[in-house]
Amino acid sequence: MARIDAFLKLGREQSCSDIHLAVGVPPMFRMHGDLMPIKFRNLGDSELEGYMSEILSKSQKEKFRQGNDLDFSYMSDGAGRFRINLFRKSSGIGATFRHIPTEIPAFDNLDLPPIIKTFADYKQGMVLLTGSTGTGKSTTLASLINYINKTRKENIITLEDPIEFIHPSLKSQVIQREVGTHVKSFSDGLRASLREDPDIILVGEMRDSETITMAMLAAETGHLVFGTLHTTSATKSLDRIIDALPAEQQGQGKIFLSQNLHAVVTQDLVKTIDGRRRKAIVEIMMVNNAISNLIMSDKTFQIPNQIQTGSAVGMQLKDQALLAAIHAKEVDPDDAYLHANDKKLLQRFVTDPSLLPKSD
Repeated sequence: MARIDAFLKLGREQSCSDIHLAVGVPPMFRMHGDLMPIKFRNLGDSELEGYMSEILSKSQKEKFRQGNDLDFSYMSDGAGRFRINLFRKSSGIGATFRHIPTEIPAFDNLDLPPIIKTFADYKQGMVLLTGSTGTGKSTTLASLINYINKTRKENIITLEDPIEFIHPSLKSQVIQREVGTHVKSFSDGLRASLREDPDIILVGEMRDSETITMAMLAAETGHLVFGTLHTTSATKSLDRIIDALPAEQQGQGKIFLSQNLHAVVTQDLVKTIDGRRRKAIVEIMMVNNAISNLIMSDKTFQIPNQIQTGSAVGMQLKDQALLAAIHAKEVDPDDAYLHANDKKLLQRFVTDPSLLPKSD
């Protein structure tokens, strides 16, 4: 057993979501959103390099030696499966371990708005799941792919960096490809997937213009594409896609978004009242005629108003979702306030006065 497994096992026994190991500080566990050090000595450079060396392949060691960060998955006999990012910093190396549950959670157990489940029923076009790192995007997408896999006969291709949840083929065929292992890049994987008779393509991260362009092509040519972006609102997601394209393609990008984008879901995690877990809070934008017109007329800044008034078709702003969760006593109002975009909306619910802006 690798020595690092002891830290991973301890972290899982404490129900933490992430384990951080870095030179110069003790191991740290993320518990319900908070990062806390454990009672252990500060890790030394050679010590941590020795721990990591035991779980790296020869090719991974060489890639890291050349100065590259590593993203890979690791199965610990005592603690389960983890997604790992290994990196260098000023004082040495560091690694972050994110636990991946063995069982893919059923969508109905995620406590998400039911309309999100209907996005799996589209036959073509694009659906975006967005949010910062660690907000549950991968879990939501995995549950949607799992739902399709159990209910329809489709050819599903996932492009991930690294592969996280393992999907056995059930009614559907699920082909999982890992960037850096099976394909060179997301864009190369997308280009290849179009020759593999796909019905559904999951793009783990739309991080550059080539990947975005290929994902748009796939969605335009009769495939359903699920993609992720590290953006914190529907409007910012649209702007990110358009801005990532070369100037001469931005007009075409707006046409694509207005005609082929179905929805943008932006996800965040907020502490529950008891502080023992976190609840997913989502902003949902459905692309209807009004939003299509705003995209085409360069008025994306007006989209939040359309989302706010679109509750009848399942749309909601993040702040609306936070307010509803506070009223339902599902989330800690102080943490909800910290996550809000318009903090004035939630000020009256704050219980810790130190969080509020100081008055003159």
